[in-house]
Amino acid sequence: MKEAGIDLSYNVPQNVVQFLSHSFDLVITVCDQARETCPVFFSGKVLKRLHIGFEDPAAVSGTEEEILAVFRKVRDEIKSAFYNYYLKSIKDSDH
Repeated sequence: MKEAGIDLSYNVPQNVVQFLSHSFDLVITVCDQARETCPVFFSGKVLKRLHIGFEDPAAVSGTEEEILAVFRKVRDEIKSAFYNYYLKSIKDSDH
């Protein structure tokens, strides 16, 4: 992420379970197995659910460079997919 200009050095992973009772306008799941393994947000607490699946780079094996290449590819795919979703579904509705 640092290569892409994003500093994650102060971020700490959080378990999604702590957010299950919160209300959200939109929840997007991203891993292909998320539909089967991701906790379900309570009905009525999420206005819209969307799944955009990506390969799990942590499941890839190979040399360090091969694995890093997959992490970079997925990072870039996520950026592109989320930006395209924003342009098509959010940007114009903000006005």
